Amino acid sequence: MGLTTKSNRMGKEKIGPLLFKLSVPAIIGMFVHSMYNIIDSMYVGRFSTEALSALSLCFPVQILLIAVAVGTGVGTSSLISRLLGQKKVDRAGIVAEHVFFIAILYGLIVGVIGFFFSEQIVHLFTDNPMLIDMAKRYIRIIMIGSLTIFIPAIFNYILRGEGNTFAPMITMLIGAVLNIILDPFLIFGIGFFPKLGIEGAAIATVFSRLISGLFITHILLSDRNEVTLRLKKFSFDLHIIRGIYQVGLPAMAGRLLMSLAMITVNRILGSFNITAIAVMGVIFRLQSFFLMSIFGLTQGYLPLVGYNFGHKEPERMKKTIFLGSFTALSMGALGLILFQAFPGFLLELFNQDPEFIRIGITALRRVSLAYIFMSLNIMGAATFQAIGRGFPSLILNIMRQFFILLSSMYFLGQAFGLEATWFAFPIAEATTFILLSLWLSLTLKKCFYNICQRGESLT
Repeated sequence: MGLTTKSNRMGKEKIGPLLFKLSVPAIIGMFVHSMYNIIDSMYVGRFSTEALSALSLCFPVQILLIAVAVGTGVGTSSLISRLLGQKKVDRAGIVAEHVFFIAILYGLIVGVIGFFFSEQIVHLFTDNPMLIDMAKRYIRIIMIGSLTIFIPAIFNYILRGEGNTFAPMITMLIGAVLNIILDPFLIFGIGFFPKLGIEGAAIATVFSRLISGLFITHILLSDRNEVTLRLKKFSFDLHIIRGIYQVGLPAMAGRLLMSLAMITVNRILGSFNITAIAVMGVIFRLQSFFLMSIFGLTQGYLPLVGYNFGHKEPERMKKTIFLGSFTALSMGALGLILFQAFPGFLLELFNQDPEFIRIGITALRRVSLAYIFMSLNIMGAATFQAIGRGFPSLILNIMRQFFILLSSMYFLGQAFGLEATWFAFPIAEATTFILLSLWLSLTLKKCFYNICQRGESLT
């Protein structure tokens, strides 16, 4: 089977327009998805401040589930794009078949854990009985329905690996728009719908993702894709699993570390004020406005870099890296400007409690100082993943989340109080940026030397 124009264009078309075409659908999808997260929190915050705090407590568990999905997906996208760059189309299809069954397996395992252990999981985050009760009711539904998280998230990356970012965009739009529509009806009991509160938010999430999962599964099983699935001929191959998770595990571990870090962050903030936990949850959702856009950019960036890496085109790689990093930097700068200029207005969209606003304004202005460095760190990690080197991203994530962020937050809080803890975020991102820049520079120089001087295989 020869290459079709869908993936072959990644080695021929002009970088700027191509990166735009590959990324914009993903950016739109991610942006709408971030809108869902924000509107979901706004509805829950209007229901009660306690419900908003409970939702924030559940955020690390949701990050953990997404970490497994995205880690598997990133490894899949990286491997498929590199195989297509080497014109191994049939092998890319076998990779997709493995991921198809992996997604189903994850959903079944997490569903069983959520059904039996949701209260014990929430108890790890807080000792407050009211928050435990509200959070366990929310997270049980999310975990039982986790198959609806894994299928659309992981399947999207199969298509992104071949340069198809349009179908994943539609998948995300379907899920987000349905969720936004259903939320108020199920949370507040509008019309004939029951008033379910925080449980209504969870049900809306699971149902909307179920519909988007059915859509992307239909697309994936059709014969219109370059990467095709022949599930009846499936044969397990350990080398493929190793190839997926060589990149996927570090990407997954980075997000798992974020989940663990969020648990500790909430513990630190909760020791000062329970409202600060709600503030932290809102900040994470607000910053998703531009962070999701950057992650959308990486969906077009990663296969483009990976394909030209596998195809041994260093100049196209350099142009993609420069243009991608500049675009991400612009997005980070926009986030910084917005959150410095309008923190009060943005926070009042979620909750108008005076203490929430007071704590939140200081927090948002200080945390947003990290966004310039954060945007470049995301692109640096995506570059490592695109060339099949996930280990540096993992090491840098461990240093950022645990050795820098949490230690800085703890000592700043002990020395200067709650308001100083927020400075830990820019400190962590700036330090990571310096280390990442040095490491990535050396790695890319070695890769380009191998391509230009030795002609070695890089995958």
